[in-house]
Amino acid sequence: MRKTLIALAAVAAALAPQFAAAQNSGQWLLRARALYLQSDNSDSTGLDLKINDKAFPEFDVSYFFTPNIATELVLTYPQRHTIRSGDTIIGSLKHLPPTLTLQYHFTGLQALRPYLGAGVNYTRFSSVSFEPAVDAALDPSVKKNSFGWALQAGVDVPMSSGWLLNFDIKKVQIETDVKSAGTKVGTFKVNPLLIGVGVGKRF
Repeated sequence: MRKTLIALAAVAAALAPQFAAAQNSGQWLLRARALYLQSDNSDSTGLDLKINDKAFPEFDVSYFFTPNIATELVLTYPQRHTIRSGDTIIGSLKHLPPTLTLQYHFTGLQALRPYLGAGVNYTRFSSVSFEPAVDAALDPSVKKNSFGWALQAGVDVPMSSGWLLNFDIKKVQIETDVKSAGTKVGTFKVNPLLIGVGVGKRF
């Protein structure tokens, strides 16, 4: 995935002089991205909890208050992950992680529009299930809601008629309390790195 993103960035940079001037008109920007989620997978339970990394589609909407200042809402559908303890699968869950960021877009560069963003993430955990033996031994559960920060860096590469290529990286704080028989035994931190590539249309 990383090699693919580097190759795409190199191609975009090579073609940038041929792209039309950056589109600064229009307050709305819609993008579709392919994301790769790489989890931090750290926990304080002593169970060596992990969820799997995965690729999935994402849709986001940006609104420009000025040519430099915009806000972006990232949306997707609930993503299913397996839960492991060490190398053993012990269950699964879904998570839905809408993220809202406030961005600063750098203007004045003819072929590129880099930006930085910071904001908040809300994650809803659902469809949490554990293997019968794990349920019987530990009666485990996780907190269903997570609030955290989100940091972002990316670049739009303008093309003609308001279309653009997009490369984006986010670091998001997602964590949940883990309980056994109703008693908290630790915190599982997903804290993923999200690497995205996609296309967008400004209008």
